[in-house]
Amino acid sequence: MSDIVVREGTPDELVAVMRILDAGLLEATAEQIREALTAGDCLVADDSGRVVGALVLDGDYVDSVAVSPSRRGRGIGTTLVRDALARRGRLVADFDEGVRPFYESLGFDIDEGDDQLRGVRDEPSE
Repeated sequence: MSDIVVREGTPDELVAVMRILDAGLLEATAEQIREALTAGDCLVADDSGRVVGALVLDGDYVDSVAVSPSRRGRGIGTTLVRDALARRGRLVADFDEGVRPFYESLGFDIDEGDDQLRGVRDEPSE
């Protein structure tokens, strides 16, 4: 992974974040993402000024996480989730079976629901 910096996204990055989420086939409206960016609830993975990944939070709930298709498999999603965990102390995510290995690799405790899986991860206390 190159020099990826995780930081809070800015409202000026709405289009870039929407492109990342759309490429990940995630459902989010521009208004939802604008609100998250304004509130500081959208983290972006920045590679030399270019947004290559995004994670949207609602409290400790991971609303969505996605990485640019050309950058997948390089640890950017993992970096986003770890940074969000360090900031929030606890994360909860609902997801499909296809991304279960991703959340398992990050140490989430996973429960099976009717339609989706739910993962919970607490930051270890020191």
